Amino acid sequence: MMKLYDVYPLNPIEIVKGQGSYVWDKNGQSYLDFYGGHAVISIGHTHPHYVKRLKEQLDQIGFYSNSIEIPLQQQVATLLGEVSGLQDYQLFLCNSGAEANENALKIASFHNGRKKIIAFSKAFHGRTSLAVAATDNPKISAPINEINHLVFLPFNDEEALEQAFLAYGNEVAAVIIEGIQGVGGIQVATTSFLQKIRKLTTTYGAIFIADEIQCGYGRTGSFYAVNDAGVEADIYTMAKGMGNGFPLGAIALSPVFIPWHGQLGTTFGGNHLACAAALAVLEIIQQDQLLLQAKEIGNYLLTELSKLNPIQEVRGKGLMIGIDLAPELKELRSDLLFKDHIFTGNANPNVIRLLPALTITKQEADLFLEKFTKRLHQY
Repeated sequence: MMKLYDVYPLNPIEIVKGQGSYVWDKNGQSYLDFYGGHAVISIGHTHPHYVKRLKEQLDQIGFYSNSIEIPLQQQVATLLGEVSGLQDYQLFLCNSGAEANENALKIASFHNGRKKIIAFSKAFHGRTSLAVAATDNPKISAPINEINHLVFLPFNDEEALEQAFLAYGNEVAAVIIEGIQGVGGIQVATTSFLQKIRKLTTTYGAIFIADEIQCGYGRTGSFYAVNDAGVEADIYTMAKGMGNGFPLGAIALSPVFIPWHGQLGTTFGGNHLACAAALAVLEIIQQDQLLLQAKEIGNYLLTELSKLNPIQEVRGKGLMIGIDLAPELKELRSDLLFKDHIFTGNANPNVIRLLPALTITKQEADLFLEKFTKRLHQY
């Protein structure tokens, strides 16, 4: 019998059902989902409108080649432009965040004919070749991924950024940054740092790529995290919450880019079912004012968590929150899961990541705070 390759160490829990902010295991035990499957579940599990959209589309056609026109793709682009505010950008639909970043870096190099990429310490941009090269994690970088055109700089270090452009300015194809680092421990890019990136990339003709795969799509209370700094990137990459669980990624290209036919391509990207999922997500975000809800509930959680001891630091924006614990509290996350039945994520051994659906309610936030506070005080 062929065995399954274990991608991650698996918890002995098999999830078989989900609704809203809850999931259930095969034994009928419910869990409050404050992680959303790596920030993927943006509008809650099995949202009725989402399910209806997908079922209706599947009754018509689930997939056909991008060699023919798929009007649903333009519908996604139109609605995304309305909700995000990027009306004059072009949308390319793909399958994942790694693929989105791969294409973004390639487009940047095509545009200015350069090779050097600036990325940042603790960055995570994906597991394909260029995306891995731009990721600061030796555990996932194979020898073939080692590219000598990568420059890693300290996150939020404006002086180091300026020095890098003084040294390499006319060689830099792109700067790629997460508005809030997810895997890196919920490290928030400062307003002045993002503005400095915008200024230097414009001055030197480099491309500003905003990796919004985890921190975007409304998670921070703004549609894209970097826009809180009052800047616009040249390319936005997105995935995760875009399809609420359906594999889907995209890049949004500013008007400066004029791609030629065949420059980008994909077999499965932007298929009928993927577009149905994307439309459902955007419709719910718009109709239910989920950006506002993410901001309000997120601010509430950040405020309440900041009052608790012994927490070293609480970081984040909206519904992207990192709780930095002292080393002796690193088992708290597993206690939350196995004793309190609450899913959370982690980043590094001591950071608990909260990435719930944008539909999370105050009552559910209060339940998490109650369980977390009680567990914290037991240590």
